[in-house]
Amino acid sequence: MSAITIYHNPQCGTSRNVLALIRHCGIEPTVIHYLENPPDETTLRDLLAKMAIGPQQLLRRNVAPYHDLGLDNDNISDEQIIAAMLQQPILINRPIVITEKGCKLCRPSEAVLDILPVALPAVFYKEDGEAIYPR
Repeated sequence: MSAITIYHNPQCGTSRNVLALIRHCGIEPTVIHYLENPPDETTLRDLLAKMAIGPQQLLRRNVAPYHDLGLDNDNISDEQIIAAMLQQPILINRPIVITEKGCKLCRPSEAVLDILPVALPAVFYKEDGEAIYPR
């Protein structure tokens, strides 16, 4: 089985659920705590390209740096967003999962099932008790 990588924030419930869901499938991924080990510019741009999304779609809006850096301005450029994400990694939405089947921002957490190399073996329960059933 090929490697799986998750850009993870253990303080985020969705990120914890995705990591637990991957492990529930019998896979131990490479875990990158992206706040402590943020992606460099090349890696960030590569992730965006692999996900086929723009910086606006990866931008977290519910954190202080979003407003503090003026990212709520309608005229903000993609380059400015990328620069802000590199300066303040908390602005990068998560979790991002990379598998042999693709790279995806996994929100909601069950979105990871689209790119896992194995099927969900049994029902999985999120932290809040919500069930995710095998497809």
